Amino acid sequence: MKQNKKNKISGIEAFDSYYTEIYGDRWQELKASLRKENVYVKFLHSGKRNSEEEEGEIPCQEYFLDPASVCAALSLPVNDSDKVLDLCAAPGGKSLILSSVLPDNGCLFSNERSPDRKKRLAKVIATCLPREISSRVTVSCSDGALWCRRESEAYDSILLDAPCSSERHVLNDEKYLKDWTPNRVKTMTIEQWALLSSAFRLLKKGGYMVYSTCALAEEENDKILQRLVKKFSQVQFMSFEEVKAVFDSNAEKLENLLFYPDREGEKALPLVQSTFQKAHKTQYGFHILPDTGEGAGPIFFSLLRKN
Repeated sequence: MKQNKKNKISGIEAFDSYYTEIYGDRWQELKASLRKENVYVKFLHSGKRNSEEEEGEIPCQEYFLDPASVCAALSLPVNDSDKVLDLCAAPGGKSLILSSVLPDNGCLFSNERSPDRKKRLAKVIATCLPREISSRVTVSCSDGALWCRRESEAYDSILLDAPCSSERHVLNDEKYLKDWTPNRVKTMTIEQWALLSSAFRLLKKGGYMVYSTCALAEEENDKILQRLVKKFSQVQFMSFEEVKAVFDSNAEKLENLLFYPDREGEKALPLVQSTFQKAHKTQYGFHILPDTGEGAGPIFFSLLRKN
């Protein structure tokens, strides 16, 4: 009964109480950092893109990403991958990163469940990637939780950037904060588990998957992965050294694509590398939080292999 009453509490008081219980004395500092403006890097290809509206060669458009999001995408091994899946891809930033580090024979399948968000995803792919790369990206609109009913063990590498509580956005939106309850976290975990269990079935034996969220609560991060371990015996989590080796290999390919938004032409890969080093180890993955990550994040990510 006490738990039911607790879940009925809403608003900033409930929000503060919930995350103070998780982070203790750290919460006030973390909350203050979440309320500050996001840190971004600029992704920009020098190649030419296709355009239905204009004739001739059109420069690629720029796209802005949280450096912590770049870290999560760069932690997925794709060097030997023919088929890579970004299961919940909108708005498209991580798909831009993945498609830019694919091998020459690799293809990326970028999927989004919402038709409106799928349109935005398709536009990002078309306008921010040169034609030789965008031609190897297939954009689809499908429910990732149900995808495993029509395919299994079909992809070499999968990125699952799962929908989550997104506390940074909640905290900076008065309407969402007013309506927040602990039940929001519980609702998200149901959706996350459906997507994660589907994605694992879609992954080939020997393949790799990155599970990521921008959530703060362990329930949406390590505890979801704990369920995966109990359900499937083939799960193997990669160590920090193994993840860093993948990150470093992928990062080299982005050196000429990432820039500081406010410093003309200055490359921002060092910021992404520094952000990666600030990730702290959790039970199954790594967490980048803005109070210790110089404003980047929050991003949780974990790299696992299907044995």
